[in-house]
Formats: sequence, structure tokens, C-alpha cells
Amino acid sequence: MKTRNYTPEIKERAVRMLIEAVNDYPSTWSAIQAIAPKIGCTPETLRSWHKKHIDKTIPANIQAQDQAARIKELERENKELKQANEIIRKAAAFFAQAELGRPHK
Repeated sequence: MKTRNYTPEIKERAVRMLIEAVNDYPSTWSAIQAIAPKIGCTPETLRSWHKKHIDKTIPANIQAQDQAARIKELERENKELKQANEIIRKAAAFFAQAELGRPHK
């Protein structure tokens, strides 16, 4: 299969055409399918260019993804720490009970 290289100008123009025409179609995918043959690329290629464009121009989207991953990591860590605290609390209660039952010297 032959791989075709597109210049950055062609990619930029294709994405611009897609952004301008997306309101004329019922969905973004239908707009992609209509515009891709005009550019001479596959719909999937145009979709990937569009996604990269959105990721570059909307850093808040990237930041939100990073924050969501960080929140998930912190929630997991919090759960582990709660479990460890529960184990320590039970162990402390067990050893305190054992000390009460032991005779003093």
C-alpha cells in the first residue's frame, strides 16, 4: 500500500474546510466523509488531522485529561491509605488489649 505524504499546508487547509463545513452536515463524521475525497485523503486521515488540531488548539482539554488522571491516582492512593490506617488501628487495639491482660512487673 502506498503511503502519501501531505504538506502541512494541505493538512491545515483540509482541517479549516472541515471546521467551516461541519455545521452543514448532521455530524462531524458525515462532514469528514464528504470533504476527504475532495482533498484526496481517506476519511480516517482527515479525522486524525482534525483530532490533532483540536488537541493543539484546546489545551484545556489536555489539562482536564491530566487532572482527571491525577484525581483517579489520588483516589486510589487515598483508598490504600485508609486501608492501611484501618489495619494499624486494629493492630493497636489488639496490642492494647493484650497489654491490659498482662501482669505488671
